[in-house]
Amino acid sequence: MRRDFTVRKRAILGSVILLVLTDVALAAYSWQLSAPHAPQQQLAMETRQHSLLKADIKRAQDIRENIPAIQKDCDQFEESLFPASAGYSSVRSELGATAKKNGIQLEGYSSRETKIANRGMTEVAIDATVSGDYVSMIGFLNGLQRSANLYQVDSLTLASENANQASNVIKVVLHVRTYFRMGT
Repeated sequence: MRRDFTVRKRAILGSVILLVLTDVALAAYSWQLSAPHAPQQQLAMETRQHSLLKADIKRAQDIRENIPAIQKDCDQFEESLFPASAGYSSVRSELGATAKKNGIQLEGYSSRETKIANRGMTEVAIDATVSGDYVSMIGFLNGLQRSANLYQVDSLTLASENANQASNVIKVVLHVRTYFRMGT
């Protein structure tokens, strides 16, 4: 029995020594991976990092230099908007003229405004119903798109038709946004 215990003790001791040697080997391998690379590789990595940072700084400087021109363009755009005092009638007449030019009927016009105080602007949401044939409807939308004024078409919804309308006439509910300058 004493002999079984000695063999078992040596087997356990051998296993522990093997585990410790394996652990030391893995620690040495891990240390080698985390050690600095050769000087040439290290220099190449740092040079690449430097050039990336330099490009970021150049891009930031270019943006900073372009800010006055961008601000001027934004101010010029805002000045091109209708003033709130005359905007409603101008938009109504332009929508009517574009509809008439394309042979469609403009019905059910309504608008509601939302002030954008920090920009000195008013957003106007317009809901209108237009009816006409498909080609005329496309011409009307192209007219809005090509207008000198800003119109953002939010949605188009096909409305229900009356039974007495011709089969090629479609009715569309149009949701559009435009903007006015506050003040004069």
